[in-house]
Amino acid sequence: MTKKILIINGHPDGDSLNYAIASAYQRGAIKSGATVERINIGELDFDLNLKFGYKKDMELEPDLKDSIEKIKRAEHIVFIHPLWWGSYPAIMKGFIDRVFLPNVAFSYDKNNKREMLLQDKSARIIVTMEQPVWYYKFICHSPSIQQLKTITLTFCGVKSKHIRSTIFGSVSNSTQKKRKQWLLHIEKLGSIEATIEN
Repeated sequence: MTKKILIINGHPDGDSLNYAIASAYQRGAIKSGATVERINIGELDFDLNLKFGYKKDMELEPDLKDSIEKIKRAEHIVFIHPLWWGSYPAIMKGFIDRVFLPNVAFSYDKNNKREMLLQDKSARIIVTMEQPVWYYKFICHSPSIQQLKTITLTFCGVKSKHIRSTIFGSVSNSTQKKRKQWLLHIEKLGSIEATIEN
């Protein structure tokens, strides 16, 4: 069976390391026979503001409808984002607000029991940052990973043991050689994860 992988790139700049990471993972996964779809959030046309919370539905833009279908098809979702002020960029937060909706990522029955709609999926979170990795992990306690992993993905049913993470930093202090090593590592990771069962 061909594994279905979705790459969600949260960096708004097309000329960024995150785009290169997304492409490297995609190359590796395709080499191992996976079917890969990709969402570059910065290229989508949508209102990132969930204006009414959950009180009133907002009409979904075509790009968001397409993104929801990609999420539903995916068996493995790869999130890539830069660390900005301890979290991911506003456009990625807006995307999650608009797409991870009731009856898409989770739902409640008449007894107010939550049904988790992403239970059959696994995930990889890849983070790039300016600060040292040790500072992010041990002083800041990996805030963006915890937010995405615990608050979003496990809430929607992705098992914690099936969510893995990769962290690169400090980007500004890295050499071209080091970045090439990172990209080779990610390409290999894509190739490996394309063959791992959820």
